[in-house]
Amino acid sequence: MLKYATKRLVIGILTLFILVTITFFGVHAMPGDPFAQDNKVLSAEAYAAMEAKYGLDKPLPEQYVIYLRNVLRGDFGESISKKGQQVSAIIAKRAPVTARVGAIAFVVALTIGLTFGIASALTKKRWVNSLITLFATLGVSIPGFLFAMLIMILFAVKLKLVGIVGLDKPQQYIMPVFALSLGSISSITRLSRSSLRDVMNQDYITLARSKGTSELKVVTKHGLKNALLPVVTYCGPMFAGLVTGSLVIESLFSIPGIGAEFTSSITNRDYTLVMGLTIFFGAIVIVMNLASDLAAAAIDPRIKLGK
Repeated sequence: MLKYATKRLVIGILTLFILVTITFFGVHAMPGDPFAQDNKVLSAEAYAAMEAKYGLDKPLPEQYVIYLRNVLRGDFGESISKKGQQVSAIIAKRAPVTARVGAIAFVVALTIGLTFGIASALTKKRWVNSLITLFATLGVSIPGFLFAMLIMILFAVKLKLVGIVGLDKPQQYIMPVFALSLGSISSITRLSRSSLRDVMNQDYITLARSKGTSELKVVTKHGLKNALLPVVTYCGPMFAGLVTGSLVIESLFSIPGIGAEFTSSITNRDYTLVMGLTIFFGAIVIVMNLASDLAAAAIDPRIKLGK
């Protein structure tokens, strides 16, 4: 397991390095001027001072080396569009809000998705299976922003049960969490249902039943352990996607998260903030993929032996 984990970690670090390199040269190739904001025209002296402050007066390869050296020390630099604010401070302020909503959405998606998937796979009532199948199909078909607007109109405008703006009260988490987790709930439902159905038709399940093992034990001990492997593999990228936030959902519910920061940094050509957020997002995705790979290897030892 240690060798497998080390190999995956090295691949993850290499992937992050490639991502940082591509993003660095990509943002510097974007047209436009990072200092031309709010239609202000800087004098030649002020412009030169700004370039020197952010190191943009040096050749691009030298800027790249300096940036990598600073990142290794944990210094992501100062935001260009947000004067006086360090990129690390912006991430530290915004990320917990998005992560909190995303973590709740992850738990909700996993709980509801597994419940629906297992129920659909094991039920003998066709109407139950049809209803869950309909929900799962609609869940992956309806865009998250459309679902968010529908529940906003129903629960906030018509019924006036919860507020729309912000996260001041616990009940204000309900709508953004469900809007964010709808697609994941449907995906987990479909994955767990198809996987469990396939496992329950295997020969070892028939053998366990022939030995007089209770159906509950057959499902929990023999069925779910093998059926959950695709779900575990999916959970890593899903968690990374949920905790890094959704710009549309955050915008609709006025959530002061990190998604809006990423978009505004691109619009403002804020090189340092774009790079810092890219590294942050990339690191989360890589870590969660590594975690899901290790969890899958722990469930099925053949995975680490085959790679």
